[in-house]
Amino acid sequence: MSIKSPTLLEQGIESIPQKLKECYSRAHQTLRSYPGNINRASSLEEQGNIHGIDHPGSTGVIYVMDRAAKHGYESGSDDWANFGRGSPEVDDIEGCMKRPKEIKITKNAYEYGPTAGVKQLREAVANLYNELYRGDKVSKYSYKNVCIVPGGRAGLTRIGAVIGDINVGYFLPEYTAYEQMLSIFKKFVPIPTTLEEDSRYHIDAATVKKEITSRGLGVIVASNPRNPTGQVIQDEELKTLFQVGKETHTTLVMDEFYSAYIYDQEKGKTVSISEFVEDVNRDPVILLDGLTKNFRMPGWRICWIVGPESVISSLESAGSFLDGGANHALQMAAIPFVDPDVYRNEAKCLQEHFQKKRDYVLKELKKMGLYVKVPPNATFYIWLDLSKLPEPINVGLNFFEECLLHKVIVVPGIFFDVNPSHRRDLFQSPCHQFVRLSFGPPMEELKLGLKHMQKVLDKYKVKSS
Repeated sequence: MSIKSPTLLEQGIESIPQKLKECYSRAHQTLRSYPGNINRASSLEEQGNIHGIDHPGSTGVIYVMDRAAKHGYESGSDDWANFGRGSPEVDDIEGCMKRPKEIKITKNAYEYGPTAGVKQLREAVANLYNELYRGDKVSKYSYKNVCIVPGGRAGLTRIGAVIGDINVGYFLPEYTAYEQMLSIFKKFVPIPTTLEEDSRYHIDAATVKKEITSRGLGVIVASNPRNPTGQVIQDEELKTLFQVGKETHTTLVMDEFYSAYIYDQEKGKTVSISEFVEDVNRDPVILLDGLTKNFRMPGWRICWIVGPESVISSLESAGSFLDGGANHALQMAAIPFVDPDVYRNEAKCLQEHFQKKRDYVLKELKKMGLYVKVPPNATFYIWLDLSKLPEPINVGLNFFEECLLHKVIVVPGIFFDVNPSHRRDLFQSPCHQFVRLSFGPPMEELKLGLKHMQKVLDKYKVKSS
């Protein structure tokens, strides 16, 4: 009786003789040499990558801080100034609530929290919006209109996961994290509209309606107040924008994280499109906010999405496989902070504090010969046009690298050219001659940063005004 030898497949790949591997076969290598036939696994290995794993593009802040670290920057460095900072100072501010030093953790808080957030915090957030913006409205938000999420990016990701097969509009320049959100989900098509400096980067309702009808937009995503330009849509203009969305059945996703940083109104005034929503469960409005900016508690990662009950149900389902929900204990600890009276006082005091910093930085920039054509009336950002500077520092990326040599960090404007398909040459970007400066850091750090930036200008013989 003869014994059958095992096949090569049965022996395993390790047993395949060298002469049967494609790298030793001229015919196989010829096949591989034709366009589209490359062995992708081998090619990735040669590049030091792992087959099947893609590397997302670095967001602006990650790239900026990585480059700064390579020049010696460390968190807490006293000799560096971080104008690239995307968060407000977190120390005590006169008149604002004291920073909590400890929190009470109950036994139940050691358990997983609900994916949509704990009911008590959801109720508190709903009450905050009802008290601030909906006192005269019959339709009120309830906890079912609120979803608690572990940070703003997690909120955007959940929203991106539930957007259907439609065209999604957004405006340039825009918050850098939108790029990944608009590119990772393939069901919808992102369509940009560039805002112009001559129009003060203004989003007007007529333009929005034209974009909706001519491009077939089903959803619009926008920050308001605007990051990085520091502009804001408010009052009757915001009401008109809401009406355009409602009339055209276009869902408005409004990122309202800077809603308390308003400088051209009476102190304490805040902005939210929820003020104009007529029916909380039928009107196509979704908004995001949280403790991150307005309460100056970014490290807690406690944020929320407010919208129709049907949307919140979808977001809850998406959260079950995306992030699992926000920290249970910190959700419970956050409840006292979203009291309407606490929030009103917080807004008033931080507006007074941050307006002083804004005015100081704008005044010093003008002295240095850096005129800001469109000063911010909201947020804590300045969108600085470098086009009048000499080469090469009239380009944001070059200015950024020069600033690093003098221990000051800025964010190049190209990172706010949200370009999901990466089609444009960087020099074709409408943002490549800009940088974003943050007056989020404490005043002493701002003074140090301006001093360091002056050294860059001196090197290139920029005349002060």
